[in-house]
Amino acid sequence: MGRSFENRKASMAKTQGAKTKLYSKYGKEIYVVAKNGGVDPDGNIALRRLIDKAKKDQVPAHVIEKAIDKAKGGAGEDYQPARYEGFGPGNCQVIVDCLTDNSNRTISEVRNCFTKTNSKLGAPGSVAHMFDHQAVFSFKGDEEAVLETLMMADVDVTDIEDEDGMLTVLAPHTEYYKAKTALTESFPDVELEIDEITFNPQMETKVTGEDVEMFEKFINMLNDCDDVQEIYHNADLSE
Repeated sequence: MGRSFENRKASMAKTQGAKTKLYSKYGKEIYVVAKNGGVDPDGNIALRRLIDKAKKDQVPAHVIEKAIDKAKGGAGEDYQPARYEGFGPGNCQVIVDCLTDNSNRTISEVRNCFTKTNSKLGAPGSVAHMFDHQAVFSFKGDEEAVLETLMMADVDVTDIEDEDGMLTVLAPHTEYYKAKTALTESFPDVELEIDEITFNPQMETKVTGEDVEMFEKFINMLNDCDDVQEIYHNADLSE
């Protein structure tokens, strides 16, 4: 799954949209995490993870600092998480995570994306059971040494894949911090090409023909929604 995961990440990055959308997404999420868990990254590990991820995606420091300063003030919007599930073009399965200060507006915008691309918005839980909520790390390393390190740290590893020296480590999302700590402390020079918590599909759905163009329209429409933070899907667009 390792290489296919990276390919899927690359295809999603192409539809990520303008930098302003990316900055807005991180700014909103950093603000919410800092407001709810504290503005000190050393005491708020979720904030630390998010800042590291933002820097990796080349989000400017002033965007991060502005969001944290806003959280320090205590005032501002009251964003709530919202998750929508359904079936996209070609009957692929889709999970859409949002942060919203107006749930009526958000559901209306997300539903519009589904409706205009021959897709179907489902009930909560309609497709989530077909995804694994996982921590994913991808880096160059020695499989045996990495496995031994994670076992010694009592990390519940789901799988380790080795493709030409590029390892992909999968673990339950609850093991993220334990796994990352074990890896970075045992291998201080490790460069994590992928370092995130995500929803991985248990199986992929082949999307072909006219559905490919419709799927790309669907993803672009969702990315254009200000409240949409993350999109997970099981579409296989390969020829």
